[in-house]
Amino acid sequence: MKFFNLLVIATLLVVTTACTLDKTDFEAEINRDVTEYFEFEEAVSFNTNGYKISIEALNGTFYKGYNEIRLTITNIQTNQALNNSDVTFLPILSNTDNNKTSCPHRYHLVYNSEEQFYSGYVVFTSISNPMENWDLYISFTDNNQIHTVNQFVNVENQTNMNLNMTSFTGNDSEQYFIALVAPQKPKVAENELVAGIYKYNQPTEPAGAFPDPSQFSYSEVQNYTLLLDPRMPEPSMGNHSSPNNVDLIQQADGLYYGVVNYTMTGNWTLNFMMLNQNGELIKGTEVPTDFTPGIEGAKSELHINILF
Repeated sequence: MKFFNLLVIATLLVVTTACTLDKTDFEAEINRDVTEYFEFEEAVSFNTNGYKISIEALNGTFYKGYNEIRLTITNIQTNQALNNSDVTFLPILSNTDNNKTSCPHRYHLVYNSEEQFYSGYVVFTSISNPMENWDLYISFTDNNQIHTVNQFVNVENQTNMNLNMTSFTGNDSEQYFIALVAPQKPKVAENELVAGIYKYNQPTEPAGAFPDPSQFSYSEVQNYTLLLDPRMPEPSMGNHSSPNNVDLIQQADGLYYGVVNYTMTGNWTLNFMMLNQNGELIKGTEVPTDFTPGIEGAKSELHINILF
């Protein structure tokens, strides 16, 4: 019995030491890599036909993943802001073969009368590079005249892994996207977890004149459920989970909200199983509950890795 007690104590010391070492290393990475974005700053501005268009984003930068945007239009001659116009917003990705695709976005921007800007979002699915470029195609109406313009923008890699995204084909053959929105910098606690879930709308009609928005249409997925199982997949962590997590469901703003409980800093995997409004599995696999020290933990076929 005495030998058994000593063995248990030794095992606990090894596990505790491993967790402490990992925690120290991860805290060093947090101090270097994790940036929180609180302020909207101008990411791009340009003039067209007597108007100035300015687009703000958090940190003044477009990143791969979810980006909330604020757009203003000013008449250069009168210096008056254009209010309550019908403003459309269409991001287009072009490659060297002249193939063109888009990404989840709000096509009809919503006017915020209190703060006088047009609000929307865009989920960029790749960064700008020598092989691929992003352009924004924008239209607005003033004095019953429609103005159209397109503008090149630069999309950078998102270094904050807590804002990662993933794309996949569901069991229903539809193309989906999940983008993490919050928390930007989690705490060792129960954190509100926010994500956007989007679907590409397959065109039903032949393409019209470019850029035909019907060929690049995306929608917010309605009334799905995102089952959540967070794990620490590092071999030293044994793929353990945590208590008090809450699955993600949609709220009034269209985003999905849940709770993830991080019990320590480090590498975490958010394992998901996505169910449609009828409770049918669209994507994801259940992760075994086995504690596997020394072995990298299993992951759902639908997951997003984070680090804090």
